[in-house]
Amino acid sequence: MKGKSILSRLIQASAILQRVASASVTVDSQLISSIGKGVLVFAAVAPDDTPKEVESMAAKVIKMKMWPDDTGGTKGSKPDFHGAAGGEQARELYDHFVTKVQEMYQRDKVKNGVFQAMMQGV
Repeated sequence: MKGKSILSRLIQASAILQRVASASVTVDSQLISSIGKGVLVFAAVAPDDTPKEVESMAAKVIKMKMWPDDTGGTKGSKPDFHGAAGGEQARELYDHFVTKVQEMYQRDKVKNGVFQAMMQGV
């Protein structure tokens, strides 16, 4: 990563995966795509990313244990949360994050779920 700024090293190709009962993408009131039960992937790339970073991200997404196999189970690797903050510390940091976003935006427009709960988005 020689020559890249500290910021560009922190913000690289990344993806967030979410199981959904259904999801859709609409642009200018026009339905672009939709799925039923499945996995919604939010993908982002940074200005300094190359095809190599994107290919690595795609491989990691496919390796996640979220994709159905022929037996009705799932295939892939389980997410690794070993580096995640635990228990009360995680809850406190999550609550602090939500509070800060509410303060920096519009409190009444920032909604919250239930920390560590299995939630369904519509």
